[in-house]
Amino acid sequence: MVSKALLRLVSAVNRRRMKLLLGIALLAYVASVWGNFVNMRSMQENGELKIESKIEEIVEPLREKIRDLEKSFTQKYPPVKFLSEKDRKRILITGGAGFVGSHLTDKLMMDGHEVTVVDNFFTGRKRNVEHWIGHENFELINHDVVEPLYIEVDQIYHLASPASPPNYMYNPIKTLKTNTIGTLNMLDPEVHPQSEDYWGHVNPIGPRACYDEGKRVAETMCYAYMKQEGVEVRVARIFNTFGPRMHMNDGRVVSNFILQALQGEPLTVYGSGSQTRAFQYVSDLVNGLVALMNSNVSSPVNLGNPEEHTILEFAQLIKNLVGSGSEIQFLSEAQDDPQKRKPDIRKAKMMLAWEPVVPLEEGLNKAIHYFRKELEYQANNQYIPKPKPARIKKGRTRHN
Repeated sequence: MVSKALLRLVSAVNRRRMKLLLGIALLAYVASVWGNFVNMRSMQENGELKIESKIEEIVEPLREKIRDLEKSFTQKYPPVKFLSEKDRKRILITGGAGFVGSHLTDKLMMDGHEVTVVDNFFTGRKRNVEHWIGHENFELINHDVVEPLYIEVDQIYHLASPASPPNYMYNPIKTLKTNTIGTLNMLDPEVHPQSEDYWGHVNPIGPRACYDEGKRVAETMCYAYMKQEGVEVRVARIFNTFGPRMHMNDGRVVSNFILQALQGEPLTVYGSGSQTRAFQYVSDLVNGLVALMNSNVSSPVNLGNPEEHTILEFAQLIKNLVGSGSEIQFLSEAQDDPQKRKPDIRKAKMMLAWEPVVPLEEGLNKAIHYFRKELEYQANNQYIPKPKPARIKKGRTRHN
């Protein structure tokens, strides 16, 4: 009996011990699970922080773009006049993102007209007109004027033609095609000064022929359409023009001299430097174009500055205005380089009441300021452009 009682007691103790052990094991298991859960939660939180950090890195540039877009929607444009429906014109400017075209765009927009710019951006740049993008009176079309374009407008300013030697010599066939449907004209002179009844003296097979002969054909086409179809025509013969937004590598004398002076390089003069040029500031040209368009003058009109200077004088003047220590370097004379160029603007004075008003030094200082800023922008990208003179086989650039 005693032994049986002892066995029951031992069995009861073992059961309690087993329960206790099971309880301890269960607690240990729960503690282990809870610890793993806490660790996993901590790891998850750390992971989430890292993920959030990565997401923030990706999202922040998107937020910046959204802010920029919001700014563009509330963009402040240059002041624009309000014109009534009867006074407001729909105006097309081909080559309107180029040097002259963009300044003409500014004037016509600020005068309150509806302006459509057409450009294939061969030499033009969107940045020249980007300050108008989004304005209700402005439209920009990427289009090559060699191809047909159907658009209803009141006036057309046809400025779509490469005008600097490196550009029009780069693709002479393209230049010729563009110019033959153009209305902007300038003939290579041999009469001095050149009046509107001067027919020009041009080498029809020289390096400039694609540009010069294209302009001559353009005039013929314009007047043929005027006689046959009754189309109103205005023909501007534009002489050397300079100012902000000139392409830095266009190879023209003003831009070349300014860039060379700003970068401390020799100012390259081709020939003796005794060749003469007469430069007008771009705002004077734009005012002349608008005056001509709104006149009843259908015969050609010279738009230029009759104030004549030698190339060497220009080099020295720009060097002094920049404050540059650059030397003047003389190179061999260019092919077909005119020795004298000066417009006779008596017709423009009499019939348009127009003449240049911006003094040469004032205009040059504005152009120098523009190119100095451009060089700063380029330097920030570790690239500084060099003037690129046009080269036709072994020839040299000409002083355009």
